[in-house]
Amino acid sequence: MNILFLSDNFPPENNACATRVYERACYWVKWGHQVTVITCAPNFPRGKLYPGYKNKWYQVEEVDGIRVVRVKTFIAKNAGFFLRIIDFLSYMFMAVIAGLWQTKPDVVVATSPQLFAAVGGWLLACFKRVPFVFELSDLWPASIAAVGAMRRRYWLRKLERLELFLYRRARIIIALSPAFKQDLLTRGIAAEKIKVVINGVDSQRYHPEQTDPELAKHYQLTDCFVVGYIGTHGMAHALRNVMTAAEILRNEYPEQAANIRFMFVGDGAQRQDLIAEAKQRQLTNVIFIPAKKKNVITKYWGLCQVALVHLKDDPVFSSVIPSKIFEAMGMGLPILLAAPQGEASKIIAKEQVGVWVKPEDPKALVAAVLQLQEDQQLHKHYAECSLQAASRYSRETQAEQMLLALQSVLDKNVSVSVVKD
Repeated sequence: MNILFLSDNFPPENNACATRVYERACYWVKWGHQVTVITCAPNFPRGKLYPGYKNKWYQVEEVDGIRVVRVKTFIAKNAGFFLRIIDFLSYMFMAVIAGLWQTKPDVVVATSPQLFAAVGGWLLACFKRVPFVFELSDLWPASIAAVGAMRRRYWLRKLERLELFLYRRARIIIALSPAFKQDLLTRGIAAEKIKVVINGVDSQRYHPEQTDPELAKHYQLTDCFVVGYIGTHGMAHALRNVMTAAEILRNEYPEQAANIRFMFVGDGAQRQDLIAEAKQRQLTNVIFIPAKKKNVITKYWGLCQVALVHLKDDPVFSSVIPSKIFEAMGMGLPILLAAPQGEASKIIAKEQVGVWVKPEDPKALVAAVLQLQEDQQLHKHYAECSLQAASRYSRETQAEQMLLALQSVLDKNVSVSVVKD
């Protein structure tokens, strides 16, 4: 099968979208399929080009057998709204133009969260006269309203109309969460065109790793109980709550929390504000480490005793299943989830991989951290369950399920194979 995929994020960017698209495509190529990804020059989340890249009109490279076409876009950092919309629109137009010059695919797939990539995918599918598949990774624009990035109801209504238009035009919708499917059903989208393919982890990359003593020494984490947050520091994550929790631990539990550290690895719109706040509060139990490439990120997971997954207290995020959950499972780490009760908390409870607490409740977060530090048997139980659960949420399984979903929209004479070693 020849797959044309639109995603404005792709490695060396290492956010959830980029990782998901890349890791699945690696399996598809391995299984004998052709994959072309149309993306832009890497710049997420700061809106600055990565070293070695230029914002050219058209450039092609091959990444692990994947044909990657990068197009020129208006570049904006991952903050605010209107400049980001211009960024998204520029990607949409350029992706369509570039896509017209690609060999006719069997199917065009576009991934959210932003809708304009999906608009580009739909237009290309129309021009190429092939099926359009919409991968739904976030309920956008509901999520941008939830974080306060957009307040004008007029524009929200326009985006919601566009959202429904795309759902109706897609041959199938691949939803990354069962809650997304339920949301679409209540809005009149036919059940038979929605397929749920839950996110996963690449076990070839993420697996238990011993703490690197030199790395721990470098960051003054030797013999520390490290609660690690690894990922985007964005508006949806409400990480100021963690600053408050760190302050409570320092002030109210000085003896128990003497060796507890909160470690943040990554980048995002809120990172500099968080660093400034930690400095202002004199939080010596919080450290910040810049974003790291995928080929070394497991070393930083290896510094952790607990994986922190944190989201804002808004009902919209009850439907979200953060990819960090599955990466933590692959690393065999207990998970501390602070998020609205919903799809993610169901997985935590079902798999017995960690603790759920109410979002934006610093005292609850403190209590959970102390419990995981003090109860070694409970910590060990969650770690073992986490590693066992990883095999049930593998990226390979996700790649296979999505490939079979794509097969369902193709003519019978198009061969689709999944060949495993």
